[in-house]
Amino acid sequence: MTFSAQVKTELCRDGLGKKCCALAEAYGVLLYANSFTASQVRVMTANDAFAARLPKLFRRAFGLEFDQVPPPEKGGKRSFCITNPEKLAAVFSAIGYDAGRAVSHHINLPVVENDCDRVAFLRGAFLAGGSVTDPRRSYHLEMSTSHASVCREVRALLLDMDFAPGDGRRGSHYLTYFKRSEVIEDLLTTMGAPVCAMEIMQATVEKHMANAMNRITNCDLANTDKMVTANAGQMAAIRSIEAGPGIASLPTALQETALLRIANPECSLADLAQLADPPVTKSCISHRMRKLTELAQRLAEPPQEE
Repeated sequence: MTFSAQVKTELCRDGLGKKCCALAEAYGVLLYANSFTASQVRVMTANDAFAARLPKLFRRAFGLEFDQVPPPEKGGKRSFCITNPEKLAAVFSAIGYDAGRAVSHHINLPVVENDCDRVAFLRGAFLAGGSVTDPRRSYHLEMSTSHASVCREVRALLLDMDFAPGDGRRGSHYLTYFKRSEVIEDLLTTMGAPVCAMEIMQATVEKHMANAMNRITNCDLANTDKMVTANAGQMAAIRSIEAGPGIASLPTALQETALLRIANPECSLADLAQLADPPVTKSCISHRMRKLTELAQRLAEPPQEE
């Protein structure tokens, strides 16, 4: 089951509630349905839970049955239709539309006047025309309708509820969308899918942890590369001195440091500092290494002509 299907299934677990809420939810379904005209209402879905909820929702909201329903055993995408003129008139009347005129695709505000009705309306809109990506891949929730005015008015409704969606267009459809994980979490919780909202939260935490581990790993690798390069340079300097005047020619402290590096070519300066007898500070070992490197550089310089 896709994450989007999980969300819709969880949304359908809530009861239909008061008649006003059922009406608002059904209204959201209609405005985001495949077809909502003066001659036909057609809602299509591949979600089992939504397919089971639809007949009960329309019965509760409008007191009527669909004229066409898919057989119970049918899977995949299913179609629910109303074509009976009397039933269509009842639907139009319930949401404040004039049955004798073409359907005006605007939100009739009295139907979504209460807070509970607004939530129910958004739930219906998402069930009919919404989708959300798997949070382990990306964050994107959208609702798609073929009516530009509905898209505009839903955006205004969401803004009034303290949500700030984006809007756009894909082909002949108008989109209302969100791309921030925390906003999607809040919206799903508001609509009635808190479990799926928690999944998004968990996925976000896991991503942050993975990113932090990657940063630490990358930093460690970079530091290791720097240390390996520095160690190789120090070893080359000491070998140059060894091939020239010899390590025995060095002051005691530099002799000890050179021998420590030869015996421990992979150790960091901090580790070498602890291996010294007696132990010294890292800055002390670093200073000695610079002295050895400078001496090797001087030995490598060609003799100046007299």
